[in-house]
Amino acid sequence: QVQLVESGGGSVQPGESLRLSCVASGLTFTRYAMKWYRQAPGKERELVATITPSGDITNYVDSVKGRFTISRDNTKNAVYLQMNSLKPEDTAAYYCRAVSVSQWPGTYWGQGAQVTVSS
Repeated sequence: QVQLVESGGGSVQPGESLRLSCVASGLTFTRYAMKWYRQAPGKERELVATITPSGDITNYVDSVKGRFTISRDNTKNAVYLQMNSLKPEDTAAYYCRAVSVSQWPGTYWGQGAQVTVSS
């Protein structure tokens, strides 16, 4: 079955960096756009970043532009979110999501990784 397994979350101080990883199995990775979402307590889940199957196009929510970078390694079935200059308002559970771009629709979610930014 399809699995998305995230890792790399943790607790850091403002201004520090973290790198989230999401490794997929059970699917043809190059048929999926990959997305990172986050959800803070009491708030709706928010789309943070998107990358196309080939990795040539990325998009970000305005609040993370210039600080976060999404990338993927199709040889490892992995997508990454490099998070620099972290702020307390970045504190949330972060989820990766695979969205099919082929003729067979499908979407899958990871289990989430907690990121806490606090002094």
